Amino acid sequence: MGDARAGDDRLSRAEIAKDVVQSSVEIAATTVGRVAGIVSGAVRDVARAVGDGATEAFELRDAARRAALDERGDAGSRVVSGTPPEGDDGPVRP
Repeated sequence: MGDARAGDDRLSRAEIAKDVVQSSVEIAATTVGRVAGIVSGAVRDVARAVGDGATEAFELRDAARRAALDERGDAGSRVVSGTPPEGDDGPVRP
């Protein structure tokens, strides 16, 4: 009777194969999830850097325009005091 019982406790080859496949799929899913997190973080960081660079370029263009106006004497007190002339709210900030 001991032999029959010992045989029942052993895993079949099919069950072992199923466990291997299941573990492999779990590992693959975890790895894909981690990589996706890394990639999405990188995309977010790149988008932020590009947006910041574009904002700086717009600010630089605006500063150059103001300097040119000041040089011609068209800017008045706006450039000196930083206060926009009446009716002008200044640069739009996001």
